[in-house]
Amino acid sequence: MSKYVKGIIIEYLRQQFQGVENALIVDVQGLNGNQSCQLRRILREQGIRLMVVKNSLARLATRDTPLGPLFEGLDGPAAVVWGGEDIVAVAKAVVSLVKDKEGRFEPLTIRRGIVDGTVYDAAGVEEVSRWPSRQDLLAQIAGTLLAPYRQVASCIQAPGAQLASCVEQQSKEDSRKEVA
Repeated sequence: MSKYVKGIIIEYLRQQFQGVENALIVDVQGLNGNQSCQLRRILREQGIRLMVVKNSLARLATRDTPLGPLFEGLDGPAAVVWGGEDIVAVAKAVVSLVKDKEGRFEPLTIRRGIVDGTVYDAAGVEEVSRWPSRQDLLAQIAGTLLAPYRQVASCIQAPGAQLASCVEQQSKEDSRKEVA
């Protein structure tokens, strides 16, 4: 491959990985054409991208970027997976495809991943897939922030609810006395 072509590919990879800080490396070697298309379609539906890269060119393209450590010392065929809602969603999607009970993507394996500057091996990526997603964390934070206000609101409403209950009981008793 000429230097000119390599330069074009490196620039293309830089554009594709611009702003990407978290990604996974998977091995797709052994997937046939149909499996590969089906895998890409499933990931694309979740907003996740998969790109097979030449390691040396990807290493040059990601030098001095957050993805740089992901490609250090990497050898053999590699496909980069990124995108989605967050890296946890990407990890959950890939792990579920690797562990697919039907074995549709049996040759697919996870090699490593990078999350917030930390490189994880395959076991680490599986652990990341068990983390709560961004939406779950936001819901937990909102619940924690709103809990004191809910308690105050219930305390304010409690006397009114008790009074209403007493009035309702008294009216039932009065209606029973009138019937008798």
